[in-house]
Amino acid sequence: MTAITEIRLQVMWNRLISVVEEQAMTLIRTAFSTSVREAGDLSAGVYDPQGRMLAQAVTGTPGHVNTMAEAVGNFLAEIPREDMFPGDTYVTNDPWKGTGHLHDITMVSPSFLGDRLVGFFACTAHVVDVGGRGFGADGKSVYEEGIQIPILKFAERGQVNSTLIRLLRANVREPNQVVGDFYSLAACNEVGHRRLIDMMQEIGLDSLDSLADFIFTRTRTAMLERLATLPAGTWSSTLTTDGYDAPVTLASTVTLRPDGVHVDFTGTDAPSRWGINVPLIYTKAYASYALKCVVAPDIPNNWASLDLVTIASPENILNAQRPAPVSLRHVIGHMVPDLILNALAQALPGQILAQGAGALWNLHISARPVAGTEGRKAEILMFNSGGMGARPGLDGLGATAFPSGVMTMPVEATEQTGPIIVWRKELRADSGGDGQYRGGLGQRIEIAPMPGHEFDFSAMFDRVNHAAEGRDGGSSGAPGGVALDDGTRLKPKGWQHVPAGRRLMLTLPGGGGFGDPAKRAPAARADDLSKGYVTAPKD
Repeated sequence: MTAITEIRLQVMWNRLISVVEEQAMTLIRTAFSTSVREAGDLSAGVYDPQGRMLAQAVTGTPGHVNTMAEAVGNFLAEIPREDMFPGDTYVTNDPWKGTGHLHDITMVSPSFLGDRLVGFFACTAHVVDVGGRGFGADGKSVYEEGIQIPILKFAERGQVNSTLIRLLRANVREPNQVVGDFYSLAACNEVGHRRLIDMMQEIGLDSLDSLADFIFTRTRTAMLERLATLPAGTWSSTLTTDGYDAPVTLASTVTLRPDGVHVDFTGTDAPSRWGINVPLIYTKAYASYALKCVVAPDIPNNWASLDLVTIASPENILNAQRPAPVSLRHVIGHMVPDLILNALAQALPGQILAQGAGALWNLHISARPVAGTEGRKAEILMFNSGGMGARPGLDGLGATAFPSGVMTMPVEATEQTGPIIVWRKELRADSGGDGQYRGGLGQRIEIAPMPGHEFDFSAMFDRVNHAAEGRDGGSSGAPGGVALDDGTRLKPKGWQHVPAGRRLMLTLPGGGGFGDPAKRAPAARADDLSKGYVTAPKD
């Protein structure tokens, strides 16, 4: 391969990344749900004709991107090539073949150049409602958690499946928002397809084969070079989370080899009877993400990088089988990176960040007027984040979604979606674990129904009974808490009630500290005090 050819292929690779980024921006601009528009809870990517991911959009979450990378293969296994036509779009929310729970809608569209299939575009987004019990952990099986959409055609030759639309409208609480998001997802793939065909025609390509070979070869070579610099061996770790009504212990064994990484989750607790179970496709997504953060954070994420990570697990809470309830699969799934990083800290001492809040503190609110009065009903989804663990050489980031990477929804946007008031949303002083480098801060949030209204809410919180641990001598972060403003303590998981005139009080957990607290620089402590990150000790 000549130098000029390599340069041309690299330019085309970069162009492909810009195509999928525009694909993702289309979804953000057209989405109905605030979780997509404001928080970026989505993914977008382009695939070769074999269903191997070529490029992903920078916008998006690891849980969506990495599950979708595998999900496209599931679509190809069920829809034969002879049934694929220009203008098609395929859809599912199957937790085991998609992205882990029913609220995530995954769409895949074939991309044709003339009559030739040249690739696929896929995207995923979280919709506000899928019926059933609503977004929460209270279901006893997936059948209670909402409408299930097997892999089928959302559109064929450009004609939308009107029967599917009617079924959706009959089964969800917010039909306009949900159906609107389905059309947004389809539009997202269509924009990606158009930009790809423009690129191919401009450059004179009749297939993506040579570009795919370049991308995969370069990525695999770079990943293997990084793996060769790591110590070979096997390390094990455990981590305990709050669970639903009893603690849950997660276990992993990580094996680093020059030719790849293997993770085994043997020893993890059995599946729960509540909806906090995790399909293996989602567990693998976050395990791969954690490993890549350490091994090769600067190498593009695609089929070749993911192919070097293998996962094994008996049936347990990280490998739950149908029909286990999985609505809150993210609460346990978001703990997988800390579990993996605990093992890697043994292999790479002094180089791995401390534990953080992990799981998002998602809040689904079902608001309504008090009986006998007039008012507004609404389903409201709000994403919030605790503190990130301290890093070697740097303090942890406050109120930051690691590992999910979703953005916090602005209060103004959230209040517009329903009859609630967010009275307080601020960093929580003293919540970051002490250390040479301080853990990131959690938040304090107060939410109340508008006058004449009340609401039920689904709590999806963790690190209330098991705080984020520090690393290398650092202190643990502060645990979280859930209560009403009259002092009534509430559960960290499950549907609960906030009556009219009361406020929901959330104290989000902080991240663990890194290193010996005695080594923290005096200037850093003074800065913490001046900014209110810590309070002065009482006499």
